[in-house]
Amino acid sequence: MADVTLETEGALAIISLNRPEKRNALTLAMWRAIPALVESAAQSGARVLVVAGRGGHFAAGADIAEFEDAYASADAALANQGDIQAAMRALEAVAMPVLAQIDGVCVGGGCGLALACDLRWATPSARFAITPARLGLAYGVADTHRLIRAVGLSHAKDMLFTGRMIDAPTALAWGLIDRIVSAEAMDAECAAFGHALAGAARYSLAAIKRIAHKAADGAVMDDEESRRLFAEAFSGPDFAEGYRAFLEKRAPKFS
Repeated sequence: MADVTLETEGALAIISLNRPEKRNALTLAMWRAIPALVESAAQSGARVLVVAGRGGHFAAGADIAEFEDAYASADAALANQGDIQAAMRALEAVAMPVLAQIDGVCVGGGCGLALACDLRWATPSARFAITPARLGLAYGVADTHRLIRAVGLSHAKDMLFTGRMIDAPTALAWGLIDRIVSAEAMDAECAAFGHALAGAARYSLAAIKRIAHKAADGAVMDDEESRRLFAEAFSGPDFAEGYRAFLEKRAPKFS
């Protein structure tokens, strides 16, 4: 089986990290594979994209076996970072909600991957850390921005300065995760979430995600893009069906 795969289960498209013997440490090949898998998920008809690690862990960060090549020079490190950010941007940009399903360790690049998702659910055993200070590295602006957007400036500095491990209750209190779900119930909860979103309009989900990102990044007034998204909704098939369903007092049937 490939180290990172895509499968569909009803309303869910699931990208799985499949290196359990390495606690799903992320190789450069895995990062490079993610954008195409995200695009395939977007074309699959699923309502929610789930990103999960198999074997009891989400991801233990970068694969140390690749460090010598990845950090052989500043140019190599920048190229590596470019591939990582392309994967994260793909998750942020895809026109569907993305849910990180987190168990066990979620460290370094694994934590960054989770932060690129719209929602993060974790089991009680999940543990989180971001460790550039322990490696003598800097942390990029895009990654730092995602972290601050989730936990705030002070908690972000705490995590980055110390590199310490954060448990699931602390992560929930800080906003790093959105929900704690038992390992036994996680798959069923994710499936139920996907089923719930099957009743929502695809256009609305995509527009809400895009506008929410703009607002989280500091926008306080509509711009050309947000006005276009708002206006186009009224001429689309989703609004036509939603409006008719509202008048007819029935559940809408979106495509």
